[in-house]
Amino acid sequence: MQEAGRRRSSVLTKREREVFELLVQDKTTKEIAEQLFISEKTVRNHISNVIQKLGVAGRSQAVIELIRMGELKI
Repeated sequence: MQEAGRRRSSVLTKREREVFELLVQDKTTKEIAEQLFISEKTVRNHISNVIQKLGVAGRSQAVIELIRMGELKI
């Protein structure tokens, strides 16, 4: 049996989680890139990957779905 409060398995990779946690803090792509020491293109790729995984239309819907799934907190 798993520990209470632990996720069985996350939809997000560690980096995708970092990107989306900053996104819900109203950070821009540029700010996220600077904070994580990655390129803006890489930030956009992480966001696109999550949108595709979830089958949603955009960033906002991805955030809503991740919150609904308990993957993200605001």
